[in-house]
Amino acid sequence: MPVIETRGLTKVYRTYRKEGGLRGSIKGLVRRKYDETRAADDVTFQIEEGELVGFLGPNGAGKTTVLKMLSGLLNPTSGEARVLGFIPWERSNEMKRQFSLVMGQKNALWWDLPAQESLELNRAIYGIERDRFKKVVNGLSELLDVGDKMNVMVRELSLGERMKMELISALIHEPRVLFLDEPTIGLDVVSQKRVREFLRLYNSQHKIVTMLTSHYMQDIEELCDRVIIIDHGKIFFDGPLDSIIDRFSGYKIISLTFETPGDRDFSALGEVLQQTPLSVQLKVPRAKVTETCRQVLAECAVVDINVQELPVEEVIRQLFGQRDSERAAAEPVPLL
Repeated sequence: MPVIETRGLTKVYRTYRKEGGLRGSIKGLVRRKYDETRAADDVTFQIEEGELVGFLGPNGAGKTTVLKMLSGLLNPTSGEARVLGFIPWERSNEMKRQFSLVMGQKNALWWDLPAQESLELNRAIYGIERDRFKKVVNGLSELLDVGDKMNVMVRELSLGERMKMELISALIHEPRVLFLDEPTIGLDVVSQKRVREFLRLYNSQHKIVTMLTSHYMQDIEELCDRVIIIDHGKIFFDGPLDSIIDRFSGYKIISLTFETPGDRDFSALGEVLQQTPLSVQLKVPRAKVTETCRQVLAECAVVDINVQELPVEEVIRQLFGQRDSERAAAEPVPLL
């Protein structure tokens, strides 16, 4: 049985559209006009125990809305969802004790209390035995290297230290499901790396289900084997991270190093990404990689050649740009 399962999950927001001026305000009192926004549109997927899944999409795609529905913070307009066998928006205490939601842009800890006291309050809320609590907190603080910060006021912690404390707070009751919404946003590269290492280790040790949203592709590439991509509320990809490139990338990158310097023109072979007198990097259609390599080798003294896939981040960026262009082209032109 899947740990998380959704079928046709949909959330529609109605927003009041006001006409300008006093006349528009008066008309709004009599007859209001509303616009509908489908933040989540027929979202269907399953996640098994132990999976760490990346949940990707541009701003406003519906990622946070889906996580909030799965956490019970929002009621859907239609559709079904089960988390650990529970319906999330029924907000049963049994489910609350088995999941956590961490939002990188919102604080769950008390700002004016030391981190230790905030964790103690959570211990009391969850009814955790003190010995078990100490064991869990000591283990987590050691993994995250924040043991010496436990008695520091939360407001005096750095952003990276505060996020680590948020993770400890989310995991003290040892949940089976963890929702992470932009957990590394704003962190420096060192803190990002530490948080990623912790999440990878914790997931491997405890086999909890983790759903991770992030705009940092390095988070996704280092942690997730599977990704779900959502755009304008609809899921259009669900599968292994590696297959994104196979399915959506029509290009490869050829890097060439030459024996002698020269000023050669390679623009006829592909898009020149970078060029020096001794090297060049070309973006070439996948179907023409072999032909391009053969042509360059025949005409130049090449000492090194390397063919790579496009970075996943670049593929996804191009994909969203392409979808926006297609959507704009499909919209009807208003009549004047």
